[in-house]
Amino acid sequence: KKSVFSIVDTQDLTTRMMAACETTPSSAVTVLRQTPLVTALHTSFRNVLASRQTFVTMADRLSHLLIEEAISLLPSTAISVETPCGNYNGCKLPEDDELCAVSILRAADCMVGVMRTIMPAIPVGKILIQRDEETALPHLMYSKLPGGLANRHILLFDPMLATGGSAIAAIRVLVEQGALEEKILFINIISCQEGIDAMTAVYPRVRIITSAIDPILNEKKYIVPGVGDFGDRYFGTD
Repeated sequence: KKSVFSIVDTQDLTTRMMAACETTPSSAVTVLRQTPLVTALHTSFRNVLASRQTFVTMADRLSHLLIEEAISLLPSTAISVETPCGNYNGCKLPEDDELCAVSILRAADCMVGVMRTIMPAIPVGKILIQRDEETALPHLMYSKLPGGLANRHILLFDPMLATGGSAIAAIRVLVEQGALEEKILFINIISCQEGIDAMTAVYPRVRIITSAIDPILNEKKYIVPGVGDFGDRYFGTD
């Protein structure tokens, strides 16, 4: 499905964002435990002097930790298996075909790449949203999604959650295609509190999994301290 149009009414989106709660509901957000490992990975890849190899490596490692955390939040089913020495009472998580990984192009493609090293057979969808550089509001350019979204748990990827506009637009596309809000996990590396508040005001049942929450946006709507333009640094177009 290809189209070029404003994904949401500009006034409606602005009104929703302005009405966002000041306090993030704790149940809506999971932040990785701030271990020395997580802090060290952030320190390395946030550094303006980081080489591209360092930036890519550390971003991928953070993505891996985030994806495993997100998978751990999926519903499980109790099962029992036989080991070589006896019985083990455990559980199983949803199979690949019960899930869907969706990237918000282009930056999130790197995260979906990590996802497919963990679950190679997971179906993948793509959503391309162009942000207006003057207004910072999103426009849908392209979407291609697997069928049966209502029956899938969806892992939606975007490395940065800044204003929340692109994430809100992407979730709207998913919901309009049949996805259930409460079955969407939004996975990102760095969030800004403003974006979290905006997103949870519009879609409070979507679960956010992040490795850090930064305090503010600058005048260009970049996260501060953030990493600058994630896509440019990761893909070498800076």
